[in-house]
Amino acid sequence: MPATALPTVVIGAGPIGLAAAAHLVERGIEPLVLEAGDSAGAAVRQWSHVRLFSTWAELVDPAAEKLLAPTGWTAPDGATYPTGGDWAERYLQPLAAPLGDRVRFGARVTGVSRLGRDRVVDADRERQPFTVHIQGADGTEQRITARAVIDASGTWSTPGPIGGDGLPALGERAAADRISYRVPDLKDPAVRARYEGRRTAVIGSGASAFTALADLADLAEDAPGTHAVWVLRRGIGGSTFGGGEADQLPARGALGLRAKAAVDDGYASAVTGFRTAAVERSGGRLVLVAEDGRRLDPVETVIVLTGFRPDLSFLEELRLGLDDRLQAPVELAPLIDPNVHSCGTVHPHGVRELSHPEQDVHLVGMKSYGRAPTFLAMTGYEQVRSVAAALAGDQEAAERVELTLPETGVCGGAGLFDEPDAARAEEGGGCCAAPTTLQIGTGTPATSGGGC
Repeated sequence: MPATALPTVVIGAGPIGLAAAAHLVERGIEPLVLEAGDSAGAAVRQWSHVRLFSTWAELVDPAAEKLLAPTGWTAPDGATYPTGGDWAERYLQPLAAPLGDRVRFGARVTGVSRLGRDRVVDADRERQPFTVHIQGADGTEQRITARAVIDASGTWSTPGPIGGDGLPALGERAAADRISYRVPDLKDPAVRARYEGRRTAVIGSGASAFTALADLADLAEDAPGTHAVWVLRRGIGGSTFGGGEADQLPARGALGLRAKAAVDDGYASAVTGFRTAAVERSGGRLVLVAEDGRRLDPVETVIVLTGFRPDLSFLEELRLGLDDRLQAPVELAPLIDPNVHSCGTVHPHGVRELSHPEQDVHLVGMKSYGRAPTFLAMTGYEQVRSVAAALAGDQEAAERVELTLPETGVCGGAGLFDEPDAARAEEGGGCCAAPTTLQIGTGTPATSGGGC
């Protein structure tokens, strides 16, 4: 069978995976979406209670909207903010429907390679189609042949650990019954009972940590004795709480301000420069121990929100070009490196930055960012538009990547916060860069709006 007659396999039926399928259909390329879960947006549904800081207008892909139009789908109010559950039920599930048999649920990808070629073999490699090994929900195995592979499986299944060195802290696994790696749904009575009237450590410094702190502060108003101990591996500077009122995603800025209010109002206390080395049990509670020997007062539970990392295990037979720090494509990594980039400096990008030594393999969406934060859905939509154009042979369209991104709301790289002078310097600046529009290949971005 000629390669062009084979489907392009898309791994993951989340927002970016389904958008990839829509763009492939628009280009006349047959997609096959493989989803380990039992429904569209299976991972999104696991945080269905969390409200996004992007509006509906920023969460619907243009090609997907075209695919939905004949079904009678009505777009939600573009100015409103959905929860994860809303996103899954009102957009992702309806989007999977017109794709029909092109989306296969309960199909977990366990390996990807070239037909008859492991990663060592050079001979005739690029002329071989891909083989994608999958395992069904009932344990049965199957091998699918594909012309190209787009991995949009995300990073949700591999959260970061407590340990400040990137490894699980000593005792972390043994204390698993009192540790969560997700933002809790405090509207669920059973979950609420776990936290009300108790001390909880929240480890992390991003939007998820802000959400947990704000929710625990709300709970503390109704349940005396509820208190959050916010554990930061770095110090507190001008950008600790995000962009605030200067953030061009207002809901994200407001989230950071809610977290700040939780600390200012006494519902949360912050512990800075604390890199956890061990988790010890003290009666029915847990004690966090830092690398420098500091010990925190006991807490009943720990919420770990230290980011996510990509699962690359099923791609090990492919020749990927990944940055050795971020585990992102080597051309993309310098654009998203949190040690370097700050407000609004993550440039739009496409197939050129997402390519690997293994031709026709692309990691997209959150998976493409590796361990870097601040990914936006609109970035992923532009990624898959570019990739689909390239697979269709339209290189001009693939490289004509234009997108206006709002400010990231994250100033200063994570690596800079160990430097007191760098932290102080940013305190006076805040997030004030204008959004930028960049056309890949032209070099310099141009501002497309006013400052803060």
